[in-house]
Amino acid sequence: MCTATTYKTKDFYFGRTLDYDFSYGESVVITPRSFLIPLRYSEAIKSHYAIIGMATVIDGFPLYFEGINDKGLGVAGLNFVHNAHYNHEKSSSKTNIAQFEFIPYILSKAKNVEEAIELIDNLNIMDTPFSSKLPCAELHYLIADSNRAITVEFVKDGTRIYENSVGVLTNNPPFDKQLFNLNNYRRLTHKDIQNTFGEVELEQYSRGMGAMGLPGDLSSQSRFVRVAFVKLNSLSANDEKSSVSQFFHILNSVDQQRGCCEVKEGEFEITLYTSCYNTNRGIMYYTTYDNHQISSVDMHHENLDSDELVVYQLVRDEKINYQN
Repeated sequence: MCTATTYKTKDFYFGRTLDYDFSYGESVVITPRSFLIPLRYSEAIKSHYAIIGMATVIDGFPLYFEGINDKGLGVAGLNFVHNAHYNHEKSSSKTNIAQFEFIPYILSKAKNVEEAIELIDNLNIMDTPFSSKLPCAELHYLIADSNRAITVEFVKDGTRIYENSVGVLTNNPPFDKQLFNLNNYRRLTHKDIQNTFGEVELEQYSRGMGAMGLPGDLSSQSRFVRVAFVKLNSLSANDEKSSVSQFFHILNSVDQQRGCCEVKEGEFEITLYTSCYNTNRGIMYYTTYDNHQISSVDMHHENLDSDELVVYQLVRDEKINYQN
């Protein structure tokens, strides 16, 4: 499963973990402004905003897991199994796009959340798979800019757009239930807790007892609560290194280690990568399961007016600084 979040200091940061039991061969992919984005049911997008994100490129098409554009908008798709629903019939009154086209479609056309909502209101999301080997991904989405975050869910009842006041998204259940569940944790505090048990005299027996009661398991609901609490209580300096470091600390609170989450006999879900984007500067940072050293790619170091995709292979091997 996965967790996405936002974080704001001097700049605005957006990113996610991708937790799964195998990799799809993802890379850092930059889609320049003149790259022709083909669409199954609509005209290809010829000129658009530049995009950087994590994607698997198949037959020249970038299948984005998440990304940002050069205007500062971010979109991340997270597993929403058994709840996501897409249409089989085309609409005559709306723009028809395949589910796998959603992220590049929004990032290519919208410069902020308001414009993204306008686009979504006019979309009919089709259940067309990318290929016979790649069926539709059952996803819901965190969409955010520096001023606003929303969650978008395509379900049987239609399209749901929620204001996301915490700027966090995990998986099931639907977002409104995840948000409501935070009410059960109103008493969580970063401070040492006071004895409210009653007449019984109880002592604080250790330092660092803040966050007592914060869930520690790997379920979607627990990860939602944990990242929301850590993010909303996070403190860092405003400079880039401090902000990026703190962002990774936030998401590392829900890191999945091999051996802790068995999804099939002998197969385990792990945090394949963690991403962080400075949406103001167009820089992507990432770590992988076997490489904790932060790597970065600056989209503005490339020709963003080009018509060809730019692909950076991930640095996956652990980098250890041996001190003598």
